[in-house]
Amino acid sequence: MILIPLFAVIVGVGMLGQWTFLYLSHQIPELETEPIRIRFHIAAEAAAALTLIAGGIGLFLSASWGTPVFLVGAGMLFYTAIVSPGYFAQQGQWGWLVMFALLIAGGLACIAVLV
Repeated sequence: MILIPLFAVIVGVGMLGQWTFLYLSHQIPELETEPIRIRFHIAAEAAAALTLIAGGIGLFLSASWGTPVFLVGAGMLFYTAIVSPGYFAQQGQWGWLVMFALLIAGGLACIAVLV
């Protein structure tokens, strides 16, 4: 099944890409207002992204470690997809909540097929 590793790699790369874009375009005001908190948040999301990418690669390779690494990455994704929407809801940016809901649904579907 190629969809699960593809999901993992695309989501992981997307997370890293989103933060890179926001940083390079100076769209993270919290770096000035809450620098410590946002750096921890970005580090946690980067760890989740890298874990998803590693798990996706492991699944592509049919490596024995692929499934457990993906499952850890999916758990990390669920945490961020539950916590992060509050920021966007506070700003009235409701479209982001749909994206986070889709990430949760996609992750749950992957797990259902995988285990």
